[in-house]
Amino acid sequence: MQLDFALYQHPKLITVFGGSGFVGRHVVETLTKRGYRVRIAVRCPQKAYYMLQIGEVGQTQMLKTDIKHRASVARALLGADGAVFLPGSLAQTNQSNFQKIQTEGTQNVSELAAKAGIPLIYMSTLVANQRASCLYARVKFMGEQIVQNKHPQAIIMRPSVIFGPEDCFFNTLADLSRFLPIMPLFGGGQSKLQPVYVGDIAEFVVRALEEHVTFGKIYDLGGPQIMTFQNVLKSIFQIIHRKKTTLPMPLFTGLLIGNLLGIIGKLPFVPTLLTADQIRFLQIDNVVSQAAIENGYTLEGVGIVPRAMAALLPSYLWRFRPHGQFSKNFPA
Repeated sequence: MQLDFALYQHPKLITVFGGSGFVGRHVVETLTKRGYRVRIAVRCPQKAYYMLQIGEVGQTQMLKTDIKHRASVARALLGADGAVFLPGSLAQTNQSNFQKIQTEGTQNVSELAAKAGIPLIYMSTLVANQRASCLYARVKFMGEQIVQNKHPQAIIMRPSVIFGPEDCFFNTLADLSRFLPIMPLFGGGQSKLQPVYVGDIAEFVVRALEEHVTFGKIYDLGGPQIMTFQNVLKSIFQIIHRKKTTLPMPLFTGLLIGNLLGIIGKLPFVPTLLTADQIRFLQIDNVVSQAAIENGYTLEGVGIVPRAMAALLPSYLWRFRPHGQFSKNFPA
């Protein structure tokens, strides 16, 4: 029997905070394929034990970690050769806990990683902005400031809207399109997005750990195409074979609906479909900056050819078609 020596090609150990999340799962899988050992630091290991099946036997390990406690973070970093911090998501209902993760948690991870001399990769967002009306954007900016202060050599990656088989953004929009006769465009739907594939983000993480990037810099990660939110919706309608109409609506109306749905989403067993902060998020242009392009602080700048949304969305959004995979071709 031929042995797989992947474990011995890269004996380095990488700690991934938030490794059981959407982006984290792809990062862990990509790291194991390259032969790295991966420690998945998560708050609830019992919900992520399935991830131990990734890679060879013993290549991944699960560790219960509360990033708001320094001792817990220190234990997660013990013996690590690199750390990846993927905190929080846009779908937050507990704003207080989200801010604690982004402030206390980020401070603990970045400070202790720097103290131990461990390279750190931190995931922010392209909309990070101190003056944004969106809480998510403001808190992410705060996280960046903490990382730069506590771990000056850390690499900050700022992705645009992320797509992939388990994403919340495109799957939720496709799901809503099945039931809503008209899709509202709160604020007009003309904000710009540059959707980026989750696999390309995972590849960037590996290249960063292998020192193919410049330490202490911020990298803007976007896909090959810039689209308005309205055109993103139209692309989804085409993929899921549904004729839908979009209707521009005042932002004020959207915020009222978002606040109401956010309150309902706090009830037991009720999913949060939309929040007011997500609507504010969608009003901000979410694209790679010209400065990042000129300096090479992009996917292309580190030799990654970003994959197009149109080529990959059909591979997992087909389930929202009227007859699933058996639906006939939809007229353009």
